[in-house]
Amino acid sequence: MGIVFHSEDNAASAISKRPSARTLIPTILGGGAGSRLWPISREMHPKPFIRLADGQSLLQKAFLRGAHLPNVAEVLTVTSRELFFKTEDEFREVNETSVATSFILEPMGRNTAAAIAAATLQVASNHGEHAIMLVLAADHLIADQMAFAEAVSRACTLAESGKLVTFGIQPDAPETGYGYIEAEGNRVIQFVEKPSLDKAQQYLAAGNFYWNSGMFCFAVKTMLQAMQLHCPEILVATQACMAQSRTAKGNGFVQIELDPKGFAAIQESSIDYAVMEKSDQVAVVPCSIGWSDIGSWTALGELTSPDANGNRIDGDVSLHGTRNCIIQSSGRLIGTAGINDLIIIDTPDALLVADKSCAQDVKHIYAELKNKGHEAHKIHRTAHRPWGTYTVLEEGNGFKIKRIEVKPGASLSLQMHHHRSEHWIVVNGMAKVVNGERELYLRMNESTYIPAGHKHRLENPGLISLVMIEVQSGDYLGEDDIVRF
Repeated sequence: MGIVFHSEDNAASAISKRPSARTLIPTILGGGAGSRLWPISREMHPKPFIRLADGQSLLQKAFLRGAHLPNVAEVLTVTSRELFFKTEDEFREVNETSVATSFILEPMGRNTAAAIAAATLQVASNHGEHAIMLVLAADHLIADQMAFAEAVSRACTLAESGKLVTFGIQPDAPETGYGYIEAEGNRVIQFVEKPSLDKAQQYLAAGNFYWNSGMFCFAVKTMLQAMQLHCPEILVATQACMAQSRTAKGNGFVQIELDPKGFAAIQESSIDYAVMEKSDQVAVVPCSIGWSDIGSWTALGELTSPDANGNRIDGDVSLHGTRNCIIQSSGRLIGTAGINDLIIIDTPDALLVADKSCAQDVKHIYAELKNKGHEAHKIHRTAHRPWGTYTVLEEGNGFKIKRIEVKPGASLSLQMHHHRSEHWIVVNGMAKVVNGERELYLRMNESTYIPAGHKHRLENPGLISLVMIEVQSGDYLGEDDIVRF
């Protein structure tokens, strides 16, 4: 991908003349692991995919937040390669107006500077250097869409005048978990790292310090100039990576799979450190938009109305003598007696019990599980795949039972296992099966047996979801016992 950089002196040769109408590209950054929200948040089901009480995920809310703004040409999302299909499914559920979507798929995390550089180069190529980008986090919550839209309008005006704009959240408490922006009107005086409680109280009293929201707005041209000035090595390496990356296009859809070797060569840095803290073109839009980064179970629990005893409950729960607790059940009944100020989060394969004062420490459990290689840090019992989902119902010595759901028209790869045999039983829909040399169709209540060493493929040729029960047996049942053809 060839991107020509234009300075102020040769603006006459710019990619395109300044358009009469604004072109806005909301750009969603995939977000981190959300380790403080374990066990709901996992590596393959991170915080953006957490569903709130209204049934929408944080990621879906971010998409709608951007898509509903005026002058939107498309929504661009930077996410990991492993989460692409899941992200696409999330958008498909809520994209009722068929807003065009583009995806940049990262083979690994390199922080926000690389992600924004890749996104900016892509938007420059597709929409020109005068397009306005609005960078949003996939895992934040904004309660007041009208106030948000008004803040974005002010930010776009500043961006069109050549400013790199950040959004400063009017603080309502001396929060020590956020960075701050000191400002005079729209002018940024300084960025401040996460402060001590005393400093945070001083900032709150001063009245001109704002929480750094991690959202940005800028013209493509302005960001490319700033990156060439302040972090040219990141811009050049990202250009080289984009030139080697694969692109797939469809109707209202673009997918760019970043080259792993080229992307690994990009310096890891945040956009704050690489550009925003160094530039003299930075402006801030102070705003009060009901913003939260949902950084802990305490913050997430506050989205649920408390009962008469201050408990915030989601699921099947029976309480006695219980006060000020956050309790969530995904299926089983939870009973409590004589407890106060606890967080209890139950999932099919993991249970969290924590004192509310230690909500931030949940990340240490996540880190320990990851260090040990425990699957509970990475996946839930239900795993998402491009073709659908599978759920582990039960497993023991020499056996594993799964519920498999395949989307209409989707199929799994032709594959073989060395160490396990499988029994497939269809409970809904129709299956087209390759089993060794045979090809057969299975309807509800029909089954087939696949011995170890047999090539096999599963496909859903129907118009409704295919649901089947798979019983595996053998001396090794790991997901890595698979040969694809």
